[in-house]
Amino acid sequence: QVQLVESGGGLVQPGGSLRLSCAASRSMTDYVMGWYRQAPGKQRELVAAITRAKNTNYADSVKGRFTISRDNAKNTMYLQMNSLKPEDTAVYYCNARYALGVDENWGQGTQVTVSS
Repeated sequence: QVQLVESGGGLVQPGGSLRLSCAASRSMTDYVMGWYRQAPGKQRELVAAITRAKNTNYADSVKGRFTISRDNAKNTMYLQMNSLKPEDTAVYYCNARYALGVDENWGQGTQVTVSS
């Protein structure tokens, strides 16, 4: 298993930016990584994912505003969030899914609040 720790959340005004980080306890090279979010009263949803080959996909609601990346040398994944909107307010979770098996891991989440 992999322990995941998110950081970088906080309160930001609409139109602002935040950068989330997800630090893994060991190598992530065999894992597909992703960011999910859950707003109050809503189901958890995929925000963005990045494969081992660094191919990416995004939810339609964040395309063009968010960028996911990974640095395997640092065992860290990032989510750069620009042009934030109030509807981006949620707890953001880091996810690591083993590409060669069934192991899946979640971080504890970090709160992102977009409000004026």
